[in-house]
Amino acid sequence: MVRKALEGREFGSLEELQAFVTDHVRRQNEHPLDEFHGLSPEQMRSILYRPFASPEVAIIAEAPEDGATAPISRLFGLLAKAIGDQGLKPTATGNLPRAMCREVARSYWDEKTYQDRTRFGAINSEPDFFELHVARLTAGLAGLIRKYRGRFLLTRDARRMLGDNGLAAIYPRLFRTYVERCNWGYWDHYPDLPFIQHAFLFTLYLLARYGTVWRPHRFYEDAFLTAFPMLVSEVPPNDIIAPEQTLRSCYTWRALVHFAGFLGLAVVEPISDKLLCHDYRVKALPLLPKIVHFPMLT
Repeated sequence: MVRKALEGREFGSLEELQAFVTDHVRRQNEHPLDEFHGLSPEQMRSILYRPFASPEVAIIAEAPEDGATAPISRLFGLLAKAIGDQGLKPTATGNLPRAMCREVARSYWDEKTYQDRTRFGAINSEPDFFELHVARLTAGLAGLIRKYRGRFLLTRDARRMLGDNGLAAIYPRLFRTYVERCNWGYWDHYPDLPFIQHAFLFTLYLLARYGTVWRPHRFYEDAFLTAFPMLVSEVPPNDIIAPEQTLRSCYTWRALVHFAGFLGLAVVEPISDKLLCHDYRVKALPLLPKIVHFPMLT
């Protein structure tokens, strides 16, 4: 592009040439690209490398309304209630007690969901209720719960926040910890593809731009792969599944289901009631514009 811009031009000095090239590159970096769905390269750099410090691109709220409704917040609320003032004694493996996990599951799920989720095995340990397991680990990384003298306890910070504004005050801490410190790959058995997590704000941008109506999950896979086609080359070879399909499936589960869904920012639901459904539809939830605002979309 620079070579094409220089065709037919003459410059009186090297400095004049350098100034022209610098200005041309700057204008190109500020120009929206179709493959970035309306974002310029400069805006994309901010989304990827300064997600919490680029208010001209994205403003992430410190205390959004309705944060208490997110699955991760509801689970933390049930966990905090179970811990109470006396704390909880962990199992020999350091996990939450089985009886408590079962009690939380019945409170968190409706009866049909509980029966469906335990159809092939009861909840016998904390990892059997993986959403609670991830919520507990996230809360620990966020400094909201800790182990002290052989018991799970709420930290002083957590008690203060809950006392001041309830679960709505807890949500931003859980959100930032989940995107910055948790390993999204812990949920699944896909290859290590950390860029999917690194680009969390781009996923939210796509949901904010297109998520007002139901769209198939493949729409978001296509949008992500169009923006970052080079990621396919990072998928290890597999004799059965093509690298692109692995990347697509990994993106849907990590970015849409286990991030946007778990954080209450979108709903991802199967389009049939078959046991093994591979088609989903996605729609943004009201919490999304309350947790993050993209000025270029208004």
